[in-house]
This record gives sequence, C-alpha cells and structure tokens, in this order.
Amino acid sequence: MPCPLRGTARYGKGMEDDSAVIEQFRAAVDRRLADLLPDRTARPARLAEAARYAVLSPGKRFRPMLTLLTAREFGAEPLTALDAACAFEMVHAASLILDDLPSMDDAALRRGRATTHREFDEATAILAAVGLLNQAFGVIAADERLTDAARAALLRRLSDSVGFEGLVSGQALDLNDRDHVRTPDDIDLLNHRKTGVLMVAAAEAGALIAGAPPASVDAVGEFARRLGLAFQIQDDLIDAAVIAESGKDLGKDAAMTTLVTALGPQEAAAAVGAHLAAAGAALSEAGATGLLARYAFGLFEARKAAA
Repeated sequence: MPCPLRGTARYGKGMEDDSAVIEQFRAAVDRRLADLLPDRTARPARLAEAARYAVLSPGKRFRPMLTLLTAREFGAEPLTALDAACAFEMVHAASLILDDLPSMDDAALRRGRATTHREFDEATAILAAVGLLNQAFGVIAADERLTDAARAALLRRLSDSVGFEGLVSGQALDLNDRDHVRTPDDIDLLNHRKTGVLMVAAAEAGALIAGAPPASVDAVGEFARRLGLAFQIQDDLIDAAVIAESGKDLGKDAAMTTLVTALGPQEAAAAVGAHLAAAGAALSEAGATGLLARYAFGLFEARKAAA
C-alpha cells in the first residue's frame, strides 16, 4: 500500500499546518479502512455492504486519530500505527451497531443517516458487528510493522476494552435498572466503560507503538480516560437537547439518571471542564502537549461553539 502518512512525524513543532495534518490522517484512515473491510464482491454481499455502511459512514474518526496522533507525539512514523488505528474504529463501529439495536436503544438515526439495522435488517446488523469485532483483532494480529510484544500488548488492551470490564459491561450497565437513581460515581463507571475504555486503549496503543516509557503510556491513558468521561457527559447534554449539535436520536436517555439529570446542566457542564483540565494535566505529565492536545481539546471547543 502506498504510504499516505510517511514523513508527517518529522514536522517541526509549531511548524505544521494542524488542519492539513489532521485531514491527511483522517483521509488515510478512511482509505485504509476501505481496504481492510470485505469488498463489495464478497459473499454474502449484503453482509459485506452492511459492514462497509457502518464503518465508512461519515465520522470524526476520533479513536483512530488518538492512536495516530499519540504515536506521532512520541516520535513514531504514523504509518506504523495506521492498521491498529483502523482496528479501534472497527470496534467502535461494531459497538454503535449493537447500541442502536431494537433490544438496546432502538435508535433510528446514527451519524445523520439510518442506523445499520434500519438500513439492512436486524440479523444482518448483528452479524456485521460480530464480523467487525473479529476483523479488528485479525488486523492487529497480522500487522507485520509491529513487534511481537507490541501486537500482544495491543491485543490485550483491545480485548479488555471490549470485554466484561469494557464496552460489553458498559452497555449492560446502561440497559439495567434505568429507572433507579444512580450516584455520580455510578455514572462515572458507566460512562467510562461505555465510552472511555476504547479511547484509553486507542491512545495507549499509539504510545506503545512509539515505544514511549511506561509512565508516559499511563499518563496518556489517564488523559484519554478523562477525555472519555467528558465526551459522555457532553453526549448526555446533547441527548437532553442542551447542546444543539447531534446527528443521532435525541431523548434516548430520558428514563435514566445521567450526570445532567443528577446535577443539572450547569454542574454537568462544569464537570466536563474539570475532566478536560485533568486530561490536560495528564498530557503535560506525559510530555505530550503538541498536536494531540490541540486536536482533542479543539473538538470540545467546536462542539461548544455549535451549541
């Protein structure tokens, strides 16, 4: 495959055009995702098309961007992290398919268009999600640009982020006892497992691929953990129609306790700010205060401006 990212890690600090680098990375992720997914000649064609529909729908590609930008921040050639970055996007897309199912949130809209089970059918959507989860592990296992140790570490993090203390657990917590009052600590656990765990794994993956020291890997993980908590609270503000930007169904969390309903919109927004401040402190501790920080925090500023 041609190297769409070669040389970008060598740009001098403060010299690059941030938006150009971000768009270059995002385009590289989209191209590589298209290559890694089953093509339209695969059989059964409907299953392949559902997987491509879910993964290649327009999106920020935030999780793969965390992997690529973190790898770049610690001096790695971004191409080395490209397949791992795409694996995290596959897992994210699979989680959205499952989250939207009639037995889960029963959503009709995702990323501004019909959810996968509405566009195809429920059985095809479920099978596409299972296929994408499997493909994500296979992509990392087959990546010859990674050392054996890096592959093992990434596979372990990916497994943990999906499993019984990860996305699966978060979705179960989200569905169970929605009519019971949850404490802020309960909500933080839910938000971390539903959203933050995959961000943590994606960011730590970039640091691991770059050979960052363990303390920096841990600090980057804390940055992503705080970022995930802030993201989920902001999603709850969006769901409550406090923030205008969406592209998905609103009001799906009306029957459950969120930080917005527990504390009110103003205190929930303040919690977003506190998590972002802690995320910034963790990045400073890791020594990663370049484009990674500007990109991550810029997304929140953009959403706030759209409110």
